Amino acid sequence: MSKAKLLVASLVWLFLFAAAVLCWKLFLAPVVEVSQQEQERIAAEKARQEREEMLRRGGSDSHYKTQVKIALDGFSGYAVFRSPEFQEELRQKGIKLDLEDDGADYPKRLAALKDGSTDMAVFTIDALVKASAQAEDLPATIVAIVDETVGADAIVTYRDTFPNVDALNTPETKFVLTPDSPSETLARVVQSRFELDQLSEDPFIRVKDASAVFERYNAAKPGDKLAYVLWEPYVTQMLKNDRVHVVVDSSRFPSAIVDVLVASDDFVAKHRETVVDVVRAYLTANHAFHSTDRRIQLVMEDAAVSGASLSKDEATRLVEGVWWKNTQENLAHIGLRSQAKLPHLEDMIAGVTRVLVESGSIEKDPTDGHPNYLYNDSILNDLVNFHPGGQIEEVRGTAMPKLTDNQWSTLVPAGTARSPTLVFARGTVQLTERSRLLLDELVGTLQSTRYYVIVRGNASRRGNLEANARLAEERAKEVERYLVEKGVDTDRIRAIGVEPSGSTSVSFVLGELPY
Repeated sequence: MSKAKLLVASLVWLFLFAAAVLCWKLFLAPVVEVSQQEQERIAAEKARQEREEMLRRGGSDSHYKTQVKIALDGFSGYAVFRSPEFQEELRQKGIKLDLEDDGADYPKRLAALKDGSTDMAVFTIDALVKASAQAEDLPATIVAIVDETVGADAIVTYRDTFPNVDALNTPETKFVLTPDSPSETLARVVQSRFELDQLSEDPFIRVKDASAVFERYNAAKPGDKLAYVLWEPYVTQMLKNDRVHVVVDSSRFPSAIVDVLVASDDFVAKHRETVVDVVRAYLTANHAFHSTDRRIQLVMEDAAVSGASLSKDEATRLVEGVWWKNTQENLAHIGLRSQAKLPHLEDMIAGVTRVLVESGSIEKDPTDGHPNYLYNDSILNDLVNFHPGGQIEEVRGTAMPKLTDNQWSTLVPAGTARSPTLVFARGTVQLTERSRLLLDELVGTLQSTRYYVIVRGNASRRGNLEANARLAEERAKEVERYLVEKGVDTDRIRAIGVEPSGSTSVSFVLGELPY
């Protein structure tokens, strides 16, 4: 065959192939696609007919219009979520509740929110920030504040070994704690608030959970340089030993350990009304337990279901150590109750994030300086006129009581606040501009603690000691005036001068009333 004939034959076959492809796309493929769609339609219709037949034989439509899956763990502060009252409130809204206990695996919890296998979850703010930093993503948003621990987490030590926080400041001190837990956060907050510069680079002994911390305590000797960081009811169990005491607990650090209810961004976008219904149902159920007796009973019953019975004393101490946030307090935390002196949620997130970054728990802020990215206040905005039980709940404050002169004199020093070195012009009480900037930073630290503050002025020993003593006191009072002007409560701060020791610095001692 000649080359010309071969070329013509190739072109003919190429044309026929192209025509066949075109015919398939234009005519046959749509028919096949329609056929597949028809098969799916027929299958769906068959399923519908089978369901109708089942209903005719005595079935009925489900009462529930939707289901919500919430991830949490066994912490007693979440007892309201496990209560029949919460489930009943949701049932009335046609929402079926599915609770999943993931053993406080926060990274897993966040991943489940991201992939949609969980709709909502409970986190502590620190755990949410840390898990988000590890995931390098913000797939979940805070929709309500659940509670704040105000004593339920504590650092417990032998009194003779560690009488106060300052005594912890040695290279040998080790904190026995559960990693990635509120207890670790408490330990890091204590490091950030007190002058503990002698601790080793990594002062933590990490164990599985609070029961493992308790086991280490049982196996230890009183002289061991160990501080045990754990939560209720284990704190109460340790305090049965008269030789141990709480050296510091979460009640001293407002907003440090706060539990929040979060929802995946996708779930909020698709099922916003359901999220509102869940938050409303929780706040209603929570109000049902507003009396202390009912709350204690709830905690005891909740513990019994899990097989961990609590005595009434243990349950009482636990309830005293948790501040369950009501509707009005939730609104106050997002700025809708301006008369209430509660910190804004944005500032709470920023404060916790700062501690985690400064202590090396996370490398960087996952919100990149925008803590507002972690919460959605529109859900609570929809509940601004909602009053569970038809009552306007009280917003409980955090103000510290005013002390008498005698009480100031009997304050027990808890420890020395971590503070900058201030500079005064020689022989004067005038603060330098640099010192004012440092005090501005200190204001936030002092406001985020619930201790009384003693400002101790010092002075040189050169020259007239009596005049130097007056100068030391005047310097302390100048610092006190400045801090009060910047917002530190005047009822919880007092300036004193000490006998000149040669230093010209001002130190800050955090004190508490004796038990």
